[in-house]
Amino acid sequence: MAKPHRKPADNPVLIALLRLVFLGLLLLLWWLASENVSRNLIPSPLQTYDAFWRLIANGRLVAALGDSLQVFLSGYGLAILVAVPLGLIMGGFNLLGKTVEVFLYALAATPRVAFIPLIIVFLGLGVQAKLTVVFMGAVMPIVMNTYAGVQQVDRELVEMARSVGASRLRIYARIILPGSLPYLIAGLRIGATIGLINTVVAELYTSVKGLGGLLATYGNSFRMAEYFVVVLTLSLIGVVVTEILRHIEIRLARWKQGG
Repeated sequence: MAKPHRKPADNPVLIALLRLVFLGLLLLLWWLASENVSRNLIPSPLQTYDAFWRLIANGRLVAALGDSLQVFLSGYGLAILVAVPLGLIMGGFNLLGKTVEVFLYALAATPRVAFIPLIIVFLGLGVQAKLTVVFMGAVMPIVMNTYAGVQQVDRELVEMARSVGASRLRIYARIILPGSLPYLIAGLRIGATIGLINTVVAELYTSVKGLGGLLATYGNSFRMAEYFVVVLTLSLIGVVVTEILRHIEIRLARWKQGG
């Protein structure tokens, strides 16, 4: 039997090669920009590389990275614990979902920065305030995407399961949760991105620590090589989180097919 033809987009070796080529192109454009723009604005890749090892050697980057990851992962994890069950409940109880969704849409459309002064008043400038800012940024896209995913589940399958006496918990585990997975993962990705952005915002508005604190320090003093190191570190965190979620999505898809 002939093997099915693999599409280019499914070839991991080709994708890795193209990514390396694209990365090389970005580095070339970066180098050209640094040669044609003032070095005080755009450092060269080599200058940024040297600055990276300086920040590693003096421990500032590692310490800031640890502070930011603690805030980001704690706030993001709390958002997942609250948002996923809430989205599933809203989607499973249609009347509740229709009642609450308009208020969630209004809250989602409100810039989170508007709440920071209130958060500081009630929680101060410590870790609790930062966690709240990250939580508020990450929770809404996870709730809304989970809710939308549940709404897209095949209602005929749900009714069939009810007709044969399946419990609500079994229906959620076997039909609703697997059927809403693509939306849920999309919400987790968006929530992670917004949560990471809000981590930096929280560090800038509250106690100036973490990667956000380094951005403020190096940006204000025009130490652009160090500034670029911090920006690239944030980008790398985003890539790592996205790739982790992508692998989770692949494993869950296999579980869904097997279930």
